[in-house]
Amino acid sequence: MNSFDRFYGGWQEQLRHLVDQLAAAPKPPTSPDHHHQLHHLVSKFMDHYAEYHRTKALEVDRDVLSVLAAPWITALERSLQWIGGCRPTTVFHLVYTESSILFESHMIDILRGYRTGDLGDLSPSQFRGVSELQCDTVREENAITEELSEWQDGMSDLMVASSNLEEKIGKLGAIVKKADDLRLKTVRRVVELLTPQQAVEFLISASELQFGIRGWGLNLGKSPNNLTQKEKEK
Repeated sequence: MNSFDRFYGGWQEQLRHLVDQLAAAPKPPTSPDHHHQLHHLVSKFMDHYAEYHRTKALEVDRDVLSVLAAPWITALERSLQWIGGCRPTTVFHLVYTESSILFESHMIDILRGYRTGDLGDLSPSQFRGVSELQCDTVREENAITEELSEWQDGMSDLMVASSNLEEKIGKLGAIVKKADDLRLKTVRRVVELLTPQQAVEFLISASELQFGIRGWGLNLGKSPNNLTQKEKEK
């Protein structure tokens, strides 16, 4: 287990504590203190998310191939990755899905003019902001994907004796960092478009999705088909 393995384990545990705090926060907020509490928790969560990306960037500099192999996560999680992490555009599918579910559950109240203030109660300007951000993110995501494709095509140059492997790996690291920067920027900008209550709900949903996929991956790893012969005989 390397240092990033240990960091990731501790970071995941702290993430669970933060999600518990978000879940216990007053929703909807009914006082200035409640609003302040939600804002503080969202900022605390985003600081934790940013810490992960700062530490990961250092690991990319040290060993980008290990970061892409990601031995600290499950095989299922690795199968869903895009350049070392989730696709930034996944954020928008989550927002729209959660908004739709909550809107349907409160539809009668909303149509009667009652504002729930949750993700099901996004304003037209918020929807427009999320849609515009999604278009921008898709363009940036596609550009990074194309850059990685060009890097992969250029690996044939390694057959040339004068090619510089370290330089190639360095370029790969730069691509991974671009992908991570886009992931962090996308979440930050989505949170900025939401109210503190909506941001709390979004961050809880995003974390629960991450926990769920990890849990499924751990369970798959324990299935009989994935056990060694010695493990099956125990």
